Amino acid sequence: MVTTTKRLLLATDAWHPQISGVVRTLDNTTRVLKQQGFELEIIHPSLYRTFSSIVYPEIRLAFPRQRTVDEIFERFQPTHVHIATEGWIGMRARKHCLRRGWRFTTSYHTKMPDYLQRLAYIPPGITWRFLKWFHRPAYRTMIPTGSLQEELEAKGFSKLVRWIRGVDTTIFHPREPSFPQEHRPILMYVGRVSKEKNIEAFLNLPGLPGTKYVVGDGPHRVELEKRFPQVHFLGMKTGHDLATAFANADVFVFPSLTDTYGVVMLEALACGVPVAAYPVTGPRDVINGSLEIGCLHEDLATAVKKALDHGRREACVDFALRHSWENCTNQFANNLIEAQS
Repeated sequence: MVTTTKRLLLATDAWHPQISGVVRTLDNTTRVLKQQGFELEIIHPSLYRTFSSIVYPEIRLAFPRQRTVDEIFERFQPTHVHIATEGWIGMRARKHCLRRGWRFTTSYHTKMPDYLQRLAYIPPGITWRFLKWFHRPAYRTMIPTGSLQEELEAKGFSKLVRWIRGVDTTIFHPREPSFPQEHRPILMYVGRVSKEKNIEAFLNLPGLPGTKYVVGDGPHRVELEKRFPQVHFLGMKTGHDLATAFANADVFVFPSLTDTYGVVMLEALACGVPVAAYPVTGPRDVINGSLEIGCLHEDLATAVKKALDHGRREACVDFALRHSWENCTNQFANNLIEAQS
């Protein structure tokens, strides 16, 4: 097929109004792709009737018929296909490509085996078999970090390529602090308030100076507010309001053990806030060993104290400036493959 226009069909089960690192990544990537001249068609849940997720009631899922997905392919006639998620929409797009003999790329965003074990008690072996089946036919599978690549290769995945993450420094940048001075140092978690994020490991930390803040919402919030009345829960924030909250923190605490990356870490750094986290996939790839931008430690309290002592605002911002969405999108675009040879 001879063409000069790149027409990308993106199939994703994660899209607005859902708020997550996956949605932010896809949203910013598609925004820059349009600026670069791509024509885009996005198959997402809001195109169909949606249902509440059993695991996450506030996340809406769609189960379109194969015919409705096929019709979008036929109308749009994409030159490139990327399947971003392993849900029902992703499986419908995958089936269309395999039936037509089209090449496509996929991406791996979420440690689904860990999440489903924690939240639904599904044995990880079952989920791993499904994920390997799903991604095996892809021409390439995009992943964000080197440590995740090592983990997936050990599980039998192949054709893995890197797709880094970015941050919008026009929104996320240092601001004058506005939170009460008597609360300082302010130790802040930002993200989804759910069990798999391991937030309790942060909230239970004893002997730390200052005040703990939680920014975000989710199914675990009501329980945590009751159990930790001394913690300030600010609820969901987006855009400039979120950036203002970030910029008021003295340390961003990222207690998750299951994230594949953690875009929120880049957002915190762009606001001049050092990170404290466990030395696991995600934080190991973002925090490069310099105490000026954060600390990783098996004892999260030690990581917080070292980040407070050694973190340097200018170093955090300089690091974040090297992670633009333009660089992220260029890498994504270079990983794509023409659907029809």
